[in-house]
Amino acid sequence: MKRKSLFALSAVVVVAAAALVPVLWSGGDNLHNGTAMAATPADQAALIKKGEYLARAGDCIACHTVRGGKQFAGGLPMLTPFGTMFTPNITPDDQYGIGKWTQDDFYRAMHTGRSKDGSLLYPGFPFTSYTKVTRADSDAIYAYLRSVTPVNVASRPHELKFPFNQRNMLIGWRTLFFREGEYKADPTKSVEWNRGAYLIEGLGHCGMCHTSINAMGGPVSSAAFAGGLIPLQNWYAPSLTSNKEAGLGDWETKDIADLLKTGVSNRGAVFGPMAEVVHNSLQYMSDDDINAMATYLKTIPQKSEAPEPLQLETSEKFGGELLKQGQKIYADNCAKCHAENGLGMPPAFPPLANNQSIQMPSAVNPIRMVLNGGYPPSTDANPHPYGMPPFAQALSNTEVAAVVTYIRMSWGNHGTAVSPQQVSDLRSAPLD
Repeated sequence: MKRKSLFALSAVVVVAAAALVPVLWSGGDNLHNGTAMAATPADQAALIKKGEYLARAGDCIACHTVRGGKQFAGGLPMLTPFGTMFTPNITPDDQYGIGKWTQDDFYRAMHTGRSKDGSLLYPGFPFTSYTKVTRADSDAIYAYLRSVTPVNVASRPHELKFPFNQRNMLIGWRTLFFREGEYKADPTKSVEWNRGAYLIEGLGHCGMCHTSINAMGGPVSSAAFAGGLIPLQNWYAPSLTSNKEAGLGDWETKDIADLLKTGVSNRGAVFGPMAEVVHNSLQYMSDDDINAMATYLKTIPQKSEAPEPLQLETSEKFGGELLKQGQKIYADNCAKCHAENGLGMPPAFPPLANNQSIQMPSAVNPIRMVLNGGYPPSTDANPHPYGMPPFAQALSNTEVAAVVTYIRMSWGNHGTAVSPQQVSDLRSAPLD
């Protein structure tokens, strides 16, 4: 076996922070002056409602709410090779939250990546995307956050190793990789396309997972939306620019919209981190905005090749043995739902034949699904999704490798054989 590495360890380390770590906000001395108040109560109510919608679009709740905890009170631990970071309290509490923040303070954080006191924010807070958000939308989100119940809980200090706890080191990173500026509409494109671009590139910050990074932890501009590892979550965010992965060039716009809105479509279903995005955020988006996002995503330029991710390989002979063994395992455990011919019964049971997520160079996601199972998100349009049972207890590492090899190489799929060692590595990895 040989190991092909797409990223150096340093790159993997930094993408974890960039993909998962929220903004580091601290309080200040400004008065709780109510600058977000609109002219009338009706105007204020409308502003708050708009802000709630936009906060959903940005999926703020995902990082700033601990499971079972108070909404937006923070405290979610993020384990990184730099140490552990904790999400901050962004409720309107004067002592520990953003109760003393003004509209200007909030917009500065969103637009420039600087906290109320002027300190630099770590790029885990997606200010590189949020800088595209308009001042009006920023003010609406601020008004909404000021309307939620204050929680008097201190934000836990981060436990970062030296020198990563020195924020001034971010100056060089920002010089290389941060370009401040609100989204500018492309006059050659439709209003719908521009709305989709604004949501995808701005509040949605989709590129933070779907774009590779370099050894300095900065996004590779030539590889925008070309896929990348999400190492701390042990999933692979597939390329949106290659039809060999999750490229959308040959998808119908409706299938893209269905996947975003409900988590399932005739082309497949979402699992893992993307299922959380649909559950927490995308299902609440209007049909017009979902269609705008789908319209924009469909026009992302397609490339002939996807980036080559970290992947363990096995010999051709052993791969043939796994393929033969996997056929029987598939017939015994998988065919009932996904059919002998791999066509499944969409959208309840997604097809495995001609499924890019099955045959793309990285086998991480199908291995994770066989080991741990999972469900598409429960949404209003699909409240009782069909799930995938876990097989970690029923199948050995070799058996999992065999059945994944079989589905990657059957029915015209062009995937490669999977190593039992990679299955072992993922079996012992944390689930989240």
